[in-house]
Amino acid sequence: MNDRLFGMSFASIHPLYVAKAQRKGQSADDVDTVICWLAGYDRAGLRSAIEDGRDLKAFFAQAPAMNPNAEQITGVICGVRVEEIDDPLMQRIRYMDKLVDEVAKGKRMTSILRGSS
Repeated sequence: MNDRLFGMSFASIHPLYVAKAQRKGQSADDVDTVICWLAGYDRAGLRSAIEDGRDLKAFFAQAPAMNPNAEQITGVICGVRVEEIDDPLMQRIRYMDKLVDEVAKGKRMTSILRGSS
């Protein structure tokens, strides 16, 4: 299961994140903001990750710098507490899922970004 998820292209997942946020009245820009915050990409780097079709494993392996405040992300995604996930890559993917969920729910950006801007 994990290998299949890890091999999915970021380009196939990103539009799903955007659609989820937009269905709830939030913007694609907010989705990109939280993903950039998490993985350290700038907007050009995020665009490149989408355009070159890299998979999730490569997306996080090539991430400029995971945000040190990512460890403050807590909660349940797919019935699992993100802070209790043992596999580092799966935890990063679930962190991203959680951040997008928070955007879709309309949480304040300062709260989503764990107090940073």
